[in-house]
Amino acid sequence: MLKLKELRGVLPALVTPLTRDGEVDEPAVRRLVDHVLPGGVHGVLALGSTGEVASLDEATRRKVLAAVVKAAGGKVPVICGVVQSQLRAARADLRIAAELGAAAALVTPPHYYPIDQATVLAFYRRLAEDSPLPIFVYNIPQNTKVVVEPATVAVLAREGSVVGIKDSSRDFEYFENVCLALRDLPDFRIFTGSDTMLLASLTMGAAGTICGAANIAPGWAVRIYEDFERGDLTAARTHQDLLIELVQAIRPGVFPSAIKAALHLQGICGQWLVPPVAPLDEASSSRLRERLQAWGLLAQISRAAS
Repeated sequence: MLKLKELRGVLPALVTPLTRDGEVDEPAVRRLVDHVLPGGVHGVLALGSTGEVASLDEATRRKVLAAVVKAAGGKVPVICGVVQSQLRAARADLRIAAELGAAAALVTPPHYYPIDQATVLAFYRRLAEDSPLPIFVYNIPQNTKVVVEPATVAVLAREGSVVGIKDSSRDFEYFENVCLALRDLPDFRIFTGSDTMLLASLTMGAAGTICGAANIAPGWAVRIYEDFERGDLTAARTHQDLLIELVQAIRPGVFPSAIKAALHLQGICGQWLVPPVAPLDEASSSRLRERLQAWGLLAQISRAAS
C-alpha cells in the first residue's frame, strides 16, 4: 500500500460524469478512470471542486466515490473531497469516505461565515481527533472566502493533524510561504491545484499537482512532472507552455462546463452538469473542438458520449 508521505506527481481532480437528468453515469466514471490511468497519473481525486462536490447530495457523493474506487481498482490511491462547514457533517463524510475505500480526504475549512485562524485550527484539530483518514487541507479562498494561512498550515502539520495541502488559490506568494514554512518537514505533501503553476511549484518543492486539465490530457501534466524529475527544464517549460494553452481553452463557461465539454468531445462522458447549470454553449464547444483536434486530443476518439 502506498504511504502518503511518498505520494507525488499528478492526480486528476476528476469530473463527476452525470446523465442528462442529473444521475451518476457509472459507466462514464469507468471510462474516465480508464482514460486517465494510462496517462501515468499517480492518484485521483474524487469529489473535488472539478467534481462539483458542493452541488451534490449525500447519496450522489457516495455513489460517485464508490464508482471511482471500484474503477481505480487499487492501481492508484483515491483521495476524497469533503466540503462541509458543520463539524458533525464533515466527520460523517470522512467516515463514509473511509468505508468506501478512500486513502485520504481533502477538506475545506468552514465557510459562509467569516472566521479567524483560531477557528480554522480548531476545526481541523477536532476533525483529526477521530478521523479514520489522513487529512489534506484544501485552500481555495476564491470559493470558501477563507484563507488557511501558511502559519496555520505549519502548526497543523507539526502536530500531525494534517498530512498535506492542496493550494488552489493561484497566489504563488502564498504557495511559496507554505513551502518555506514546511521546508523542514519533507514528508508533508504540498500540491498545487493550479495546472498553470505546476513547473513553478515543483521548483519550490511541491510534491505535484491535483488539477482539472489532467481529466482531458493526463499525459500532458505527467510529462511536466517527469521532465522536472529528470532535470530537463527546457522540455518542462515547453510542456508547461502547452498545458497553459489547454487550461486557457477550458476556461469559458460556468466551471467546469468546458472540461466536461472536452470530455464529451473525447467520447468519455456527457456534457451535463449538476442542474440547473447548463452545458457549455454550442459556439464555445465548437471552438474547443477545433483546439482539441489541432492538439491531437481527439485523434483516438471514434464517437461522442451520449
